[in-house]
Amino acid sequence: MTEAVLRFEAIDAPHDLSGFTFEVPATGCSVLLGSGAGTAIALAAGLARARGGRVQLGGRALESVPPAQRGIAWVTPANGNETLAALLAAAARPLRLGQAQAAARMARALTRVRLDGFEGERAARLTPTRQRLAGLGVALVSAPRLLLLDDPLGGLAPRERRALAHTLRPVLHETAALIATTEPEDALLLADLVAVLAAGAVLQTGTPKALYEAPETALVAGLFGECNLLPGTVEALFEGECQVRLDCGPVLDARLGDVGGPGSRCILAVRPEQVAVAPLPPAEMGEGALPARLRDVLFLGDRVRLTLEIGEGSTLIVIRPPGTRLPRPGGPASVAWDPMAATAFRPLR
Repeated sequence: MTEAVLRFEAIDAPHDLSGFTFEVPATGCSVLLGSGAGTAIALAAGLARARGGRVQLGGRALESVPPAQRGIAWVTPANGNETLAALLAAAARPLRLGQAQAAARMARALTRVRLDGFEGERAARLTPTRQRLAGLGVALVSAPRLLLLDDPLGGLAPRERRALAHTLRPVLHETAALIATTEPEDALLLADLVAVLAAGAVLQTGTPKALYEAPETALVAGLFGECNLLPGTVEALFEGECQVRLDCGPVLDARLGDVGGPGSRCILAVRPEQVAVAPLPPAEMGEGALPARLRDVLFLGDRVRLTLEIGEGSTLIVIRPPGTRLPRPGGPASVAWDPMAATAFRPLR
């Protein structure tokens, strides 16, 4: 198991965190997703104080350590009239390095953020994306034990967000970084490890892949990617499985999530890409198939998004690759999925 560089232990902060506990691995990019994430990284930086709990860096309590002495860098976009070379030199000055060593460190920082050749540019004249990369480059000069970033992709257009994420990710992966965001897509783009926060505490922790494929609550299932959330009632419980009667009529088997006993309300969650669709009656499609009615087809280049109706008025979204044989409006249609691809959860509050 990777050693933790930073530990939050039972942190309480007014209106934001309640019993918040989390360990930041010594390498890789960790993302805190949800309300209170910004407060958590401010505590690590020494910009905020908790009313309870403690924060430790490398096993050392940080409460009495001044922010400048923590070995933690708060990354902010570069700005102002100084050149990027001047900003890098200012970051290197307190390290008291030799001239050659300082120059090598500054050059490496620029290379890591893909800003070679921009040394003479004034920070204010850089694009917003390059200002953020420049800010990261300045932070890297001091070789901090931990990088802190608050909403690093915020305010950018979708294409710019993805492009910046692709540049940031390898840099953040090879050091220790902690990001605060409220955007699930940013967590998927950047994180090696994600902690989902709810009511001021960690609801679930895992890799982006684990959170997508094995969410423990309906909230987490709905955060990461599109997901069908079909309301129903638990009919019966089995070992690791349950039977659910959907409000729209069908009775289906599903993987057992955090639901209560028989008679309790639930939500059946199934990803659109896990649903098969065919232009056939259910009897011809096979066991477990449900009749469906096609409402809309949207071609999205690398995938086709279908909107269907099942039972008595429930909407089901299905994602299929291009070239799939699809139903036609008014024609026969059926859908089916593996029962273990669906999970029954407690309803969203």
